Amino acid sequence: MLAKELAKELAKEPEGGSLIVMTRLPLPPAQESLPRARDEITPSARDEPGRQKAAGRQKAARAVSQRAWQRMLSGRRLDLLDPSALDIEIEDIAHGLARVARWNGQTSGTHIYSVAQHSLLVETLAHTRAPGLDRSRRLAVLLHDAPEYVIGDMISPFKAVIGDAYKVVERRLLAAIHRRFGLPAKSAPDLERLIKTADREAAFLEATRLAGFNITEARRFFGRPPAISLSMERDYLKPWPAKTAHARYLDRFKKLFVNRD
Repeated sequence: MLAKELAKELAKEPEGGSLIVMTRLPLPPAQESLPRARDEITPSARDEPGRQKAAGRQKAARAVSQRAWQRMLSGRRLDLLDPSALDIEIEDIAHGLARVARWNGQTSGTHIYSVAQHSLLVETLAHTRAPGLDRSRRLAVLLHDAPEYVIGDMISPFKAVIGDAYKVVERRLLAAIHRRFGLPAKSAPDLERLIKTADREAAFLEATRLAGFNITEARRFFGRPPAISLSMERDYLKPWPAKTAHARYLDRFKKLFVNRD
């Protein structure tokens, strides 16, 4: 660049003569401002970007670990990744489930169809299928979706996309909830099958009565419809206000927990 500028200046010729006029050319930048060759950079300087990235990752990890908890209205602070049974209260569960919508809120009616109301329907269907079910097992049925009071109700197709991460958190929370209320951390296989059957029956009823599915669609996704009484349909398939869902969930819990066999 300097050579080109010098050539331009030398080529200038003033009027009336051949005197060459020299102008002051810009000086090159100071040597110390020039970047040093790679082999002149000290090892500590070369390592600095890597150290900064590592520090950033550690800071982010600390932020995640420090905020992986949920503060409850009871004052409890529940760690979602490592839940303790000591931080679980039934009032928090009932309050949360009464305000979490099934079907992502895509149901007919003035109110959402809550997970609390769904849980009561599932418990009723399970007890209808197995009249001899003791109160301890009925309590496990009632609590089958209890983790959703903090992680929400995610529709099944989206759960499949996310994969195991959601299920791991859900299982840990459910185990802690079971321990809190004197149940085995993991239910027996026969009880899990009953819960799954009653859950699918409830899904069929909700899908066809509230979520806009036709019978053919519902059969394909949820299997055969259950036989239910008109009184059960009137009671459990009309969405309740959150206050009602909260109160009825708590009432059913107290009957099954306090007086359980």
